[in-house]
Amino acid sequence: MSFLPRRLLHTPPVQWIALLLLAGAGGQLLKFLQVPAGEFLGPMLVAIGFGVCGASIRVHRHAFRLGQGAVGILAAHSMTLAVLTSLAQSWPMMLFATMLTVCLSALVGLAMVRLGGIPASTAAWGVAPGAASVMVSMSEDFGADSRVVATMQYVRVVCVVLIGALVSHWLGAPTGRSELHAASAVLPHFNLLDVVLTLATLLAGVALGNAIPAGALLMPLLLGAVLQMSGLLQITMPGWLLATAYGAIGCYVGLGFDRLTIRYVWRRMPAMILGAVVMIAVCALSAFLLAALLDKDFLSVYLATSPGGLDSMAIIAVDTHSDVGLVLAMQTLRLFVVLLTGAYLARLIIRLASRWEVVRT
Repeated sequence: MSFLPRRLLHTPPVQWIALLLLAGAGGQLLKFLQVPAGEFLGPMLVAIGFGVCGASIRVHRHAFRLGQGAVGILAAHSMTLAVLTSLAQSWPMMLFATMLTVCLSALVGLAMVRLGGIPASTAAWGVAPGAASVMVSMSEDFGADSRVVATMQYVRVVCVVLIGALVSHWLGAPTGRSELHAASAVLPHFNLLDVVLTLATLLAGVALGNAIPAGALLMPLLLGAVLQMSGLLQITMPGWLLATAYGAIGCYVGLGFDRLTIRYVWRRMPAMILGAVVMIAVCALSAFLLAALLDKDFLSVYLATSPGGLDSMAIIAVDTHSDVGLVLAMQTLRLFVVLLTGAYLARLIIRLASRWEVVRT
């Protein structure tokens, strides 16, 4: 009978129970430690462990798409009148800074292909300066390796957050807790009707997005933003729903890892870190110029231009009493630009990489 426990561990029900328990615990632990996107990273790391150990279970594609929809709804929540007003006041310079960051990320992506040996499509989405979880979600729909994209995105998120905290400390920015989480639709006291309408918008958006690439994310985002701006919807998501959405995406990505993938990522980790630091440094230089042109403090503009996620930058902005409206406006603008241009930039990088291969041969 000594073989029974091992056999049980290889049965899907036991694997699912263990995954749900450990992924939930991992996500909550990282959230408690205030790790950016901890509710995504925790389940993904746990699922990677399961994948490397040979787990046979997989998260269904529909669960992944619903997770995408929840991320889209969360992004839609940031589309407020304050954000649009900030965009309208300084949109030429903000658009220029956004396009500069996107173009620089494309150049870094080309360098990753040329020097890091990463496939072109994967490199394009891995360096895309949008919300990390959004880029991971979209990369799957465009044929990129979401496992490597997730690694590249969250290596950069960690670098951005650490350097952002150091910059804030270096500039002597005041810190303090805020009662308002600027980038979250999770409200402590919510109306049940708002929750039902938000869920209905999510489901409708996912259903409408079946026919277009990344539609499961884009359609809930657009639909939710329009309804919220018109006053017909107050986007509200319970904490457990957001945690489940992040967990579904994290487990979907993580279970795709195996030992060969881990070796592949590990060999390219120095190139990923170098690419992240280069992007952060160039964005910081552009922030100096933009701060002078917009007559804003450097820290606010630095957080607005940093290639991290909307959530993590908003948290730092609130904590350091920076211009949260500017940070949200530029981060949201860049997210939409990346959503609209990401597929084109990926194809462009693929074409340029193919030409290099032809010239080399």
